[in-house]
Amino acid sequence: MSTTTKRNYRATFILDNRGKEDTFDQIIEGVKKDIVAVDGEVGAVETLGRKDFARVTDRNLVGATYVQIAFSAPATGPAALKERLRLNSTVYRTFLQTV
Repeated sequence: MSTTTKRNYRATFILDNRGKEDTFDQIIEGVKKDIVAVDGEVGAVETLGRKDFARVTDRNLVGATYVQIAFSAPATGPAALKERLRLNSTVYRTFLQTV
């Protein structure tokens, strides 16, 4: 029986709920479910608040809400998580770091 070692990660998500009825808490719960779906374990969740972008890529979106989530997952977890969130329109950007 082989055991998969899990690594610790910190993910920063930029959330965009324009035109959606979901609250930020509902969006965060959805992201947590995606982390669990890639065999991850969610740790601390910290809402960093709304911040303006230094470089605006969309004229209609000059700032958004930032959320940091600490989690542990196998080595394949970050790539799988990015792929799952790629089609999620409420997650504008995803940054993943190994801690």
